[in-house]
Amino acid sequence: MSFLTIKYKTNVMGTLNMLGLAKRIGARFLLTSTSEVYGDPLEHPQKETYWGHVNPIGVRSCYDEGKRTAETLTMDYHRGGGVEVRIARIFNTYGPRMCLDDGRVVSNFVAQALRRQPMTVYGDGKQTRSFQYVSDLVAGLMALMESDHIGPFNLGNPGEFTMLQLAQVVKETIDPMATIEFKPNTADDPHMRKPDITKAKQLLHWEPKVSLKEGLPLMVTDFRQRISDE
Repeated sequence: MSFLTIKYKTNVMGTLNMLGLAKRIGARFLLTSTSEVYGDPLEHPQKETYWGHVNPIGVRSCYDEGKRTAETLTMDYHRGGGVEVRIARIFNTYGPRMCLDDGRVVSNFVAQALRRQPMTVYGDGKQTRSFQYVSDLVAGLMALMESDHIGPFNLGNPGEFTMLQLAQVVKETIDPMATIEFKPNTADDPHMRKPDITKAKQLLHWEPKVSLKEGLPLMVTDFRQRISDE
């Protein structure tokens, strides 16, 4: 069984188990979904009303479709079982105490630059992502759980960066002499990713406060300490 298949089972069976528990004890259920439900979007920026553009048989589809199924199950339990639910679609998030080698682009770049290794950029580096600091995400999740709104809500920072721009920010923060190594792009890698957070602003009175240039040094401090202890 592949790692991605396990991810799919976790998203589906894990969500089912927790929805069942929430129904039995009358708890409010929070689904932390993902911007990956939008796939490689044809709409930019992405609103919650957008149904997405996902390859159902691609190499990323176990995760993408697993989260989409989790959203379906959550709404079915709400409509059919009366479970009180909330759905957040989380965009790229970074901060201290992340795994050093979790494969996420920000932690990859930071760890590689601190280890004096080339930063790995896949494709031409022109694909875009949006990065929110962890404290902004926590504030958004709390606002959602304390509200009367189900969602889904995009929780992300609408500041948009290409991978090359992100690498430049990491260089400026860690080491101006850091280098970049280009590798072939992965299949079904989204070309653009940026949240429209109008709904969260209006209904949750939430928006991110920490810019990438403010948040990245806080993450770097944590990573530098842990890497020095390796």
